[in-house]
Amino acid sequence: MKDILEYTSYRQYIADYYAERKAKSAFSWQEFATLAGFSSSIFLKYVSEGRYNLGEATAVRVATAMKLADYECDFFVELVKFDHAKTDAEKKAAYGKMISIAEAHKAKVLEGDSFRFFSDWKNPVIRELAPAMPGAKPLALAHACREKITAAEVSETLNFLVKAGLLQKDDAGNYTQTEKSVTTGPMEVTPVAVRGMHRQMGEFALDAIEGVPQAERHFSGVTLGVTHEAYDEIVQEIAECRKRIIAIATRDSAVDEVYRLNMQFFPMTNIKGLKK
Repeated sequence: MKDILEYTSYRQYIADYYAERKAKSAFSWQEFATLAGFSSSIFLKYVSEGRYNLGEATAVRVATAMKLADYECDFFVELVKFDHAKTDAEKKAAYGKMISIAEAHKAKVLEGDSFRFFSDWKNPVIRELAPAMPGAKPLALAHACREKITAAEVSETLNFLVKAGLLQKDDAGNYTQTEKSVTTGPMEVTPVAVRGMHRQMGEFALDAIEGVPQAERHFSGVTLGVTHEAYDEIVQEIAECRKRIIAIATRDSAVDEVYRLNMQFFPMTNIKGLKK
């Protein structure tokens, strides 16, 4: 069974813990529930299946029943908070604590680097900018950004990107990318951070309407009435277009500026809701 610090779902941890105990002995859901102080013999089974939830107090009881102590118990409680969080801000706070607990004990949380990368606009921008300005100091990189960023923040960002394996630094102090592009992949937690980045980049786009000369920016849009089938086809077309744009941008190693491309396709009406 994996270490608790490698989990992002408390339900999966409970299920794995039960399966491991069951494989080694006559352990039952009833015994598990009794150890955690629950009267219902199937309560924890239903929790693992997503039918019931744990509260913070009951999470501690379950963690104790599974012999999780000290930081392991704290981590389990944060897993519960993360799962039940109602807003992205609450999810980010819980996941941030999970990462802190793991790092304090020399462990690495699954998706931790990816979560941090997509949590802040500075990471993708500096990842593109640093290789484009060989030998540039953090202050020069900060001045090259349109959005406000300090030299200290640039240094911190560079250190993270190198540590995460997204940039390489040579003996001369120059940076190169380890990969041409970064994608989220099929992850459970990272989309929370990605939504936050979309908000940040959306706000920057609004500022660019007035703050960037028209010759250096491109904005266009169209309002459409579509069927569900057409929606699926358009989303696929956007995905293919995005791939072609990435191919154009990455075929040349030279960089003149760092740009952000936002592709947004969202409903302006709720006809389906009216039919319920």
